[in-house]
Amino acid sequence: MQLIWEEFLKIIKEEAGSQIVETWFKAVSLDEWDATANAVTLRVPNQFVSRWIQDHYTDLLKTHLARLLHAPILKLNFVCSAQQTPTRTRNIIPASVLTSMNGENEAPFKPQPNTPLPVNRSSTAIVPSKQEDVVVSDKKTRERNNNINPLYQFDNFVVGPSNSLAHAAAYAICENLGKVYNPLFIYGGTGLGKTHLLHAIGNEARKRSPQLIIRYETSDAFVNEFINSIRFDRSHQFRNRYQKVDLILFDDIQFLSNKEQTQEAFFHIFNVLYEQQKQIVLSSDTFPKEIAGLQSRLKSRMEWGLVADIHIPDIETKIAILKKKADLHTIALSDEVAEFIASRVVSNIRELEGSLIRVSAFAALTNQEITVEAAKKVLLNLSEPRRDGFFLDTILKITAKHFDASVNDIRSKKRHQDIAVVRQVAFYMMKKMSHSSLQAIGNYIGGRDHSTVIHAIGRVESMLDSDQSLVQKIKVIEQEILSS
Repeated sequence: MQLIWEEFLKIIKEEAGSQIVETWFKAVSLDEWDATANAVTLRVPNQFVSRWIQDHYTDLLKTHLARLLHAPILKLNFVCSAQQTPTRTRNIIPASVLTSMNGENEAPFKPQPNTPLPVNRSSTAIVPSKQEDVVVSDKKTRERNNNINPLYQFDNFVVGPSNSLAHAAAYAICENLGKVYNPLFIYGGTGLGKTHLLHAIGNEARKRSPQLIIRYETSDAFVNEFINSIRFDRSHQFRNRYQKVDLILFDDIQFLSNKEQTQEAFFHIFNVLYEQQKQIVLSSDTFPKEIAGLQSRLKSRMEWGLVADIHIPDIETKIAILKKKADLHTIALSDEVAEFIASRVVSNIRELEGSLIRVSAFAALTNQEITVEAAKKVLLNLSEPRRDGFFLDTILKITAKHFDASVNDIRSKKRHQDIAVVRQVAFYMMKKMSHSSLQAIGNYIGGRDHSTVIHAIGRVESMLDSDQSLVQKIKVIEQEILSS
């Protein structure tokens, strides 16, 4: 049940934001699941949290928990934990609630005595009533705990051709913070492991130097913090908090788009940290120059160090990821089931892990082993794997279109340099995005043998190391293939 709830929290974090998860859902647990009645029981700390979640997030619960539990309709039951004894001098409440419940023009929220207040299980600290004590408590939490997730380590990050450069660069900066690859900019599609790498950097750096001040932040949280700093006249404290860090890990930088004042604040923080040789790590879903609504000077600075991308993993890497996740959660997963799940999930590691959890939960709830047949029942909503011939044809046509070449020329024996490059890219895309063997790919394009395909893939991989325009073109082709 814990695995299902953790997967639900990941979904809510993407859909509603990390602040909603931290403020409300981290205090909740999935207590019981009645498959016969299609009913779940959620344990909440008090009636306040129960009412708030029912009023604002019932639809999210019914939509996503129903899917994870494989239930057509879901009934929600809420049960409260033992009531805390309220006092006038100490209030159990997450600090984020003090601001998150206020509108832009409302006065700060003041908890009343004898009012049940929400508990955040992610922090055991009791928030004192004095404002200065709140500041000290927040400082300790942010500077020592740093929002770093201890579960995300280099040891449990599966390395493959799709992410080897980003992984190597991430590990390298831990050995010499601020001296190499500064800033490090990691970009790639949703759910491919960017956040995992950022947290892994934080964990590794902290192991090597426990005294470091490390800060992980999402752009959403940064924007909210900046707004509150203006609202409560704390701009000086806001800047100081960021400018004294040794390592900053900034996730999803693209969400600063069109936020001019926030970009201005980030620009000055970036400059101070860079001049002091403090390590900066950024992530985004796209290449810096392609982030719309971002100041040119910010884009330029993001490319000062190393820009590393994470591609969609090949099927071998996806199987390895599934096996690693299964070991981590002590799930008995055969090679056949791992290959079946990997073949169904095309592009997203988060969806890959979610599929594993759903299959595992279904097997546990129905008291049966995890088999291919059971996986098929649970993953009915995922599309059938495409027939290789059809999919290879799609890849070939889209690749040819983006290089302004004809399919016939690519399949021909022509050795003109321009055609040869397009042919090599087609081989590369087919190996990366289909389940076809090297020989099948060679046969499909003019009857080449597998050694020709291997050579072509190697040539493209070498070009990608130095040709950024080719990197971008392949990314565009990839996205069009996935959406076709």
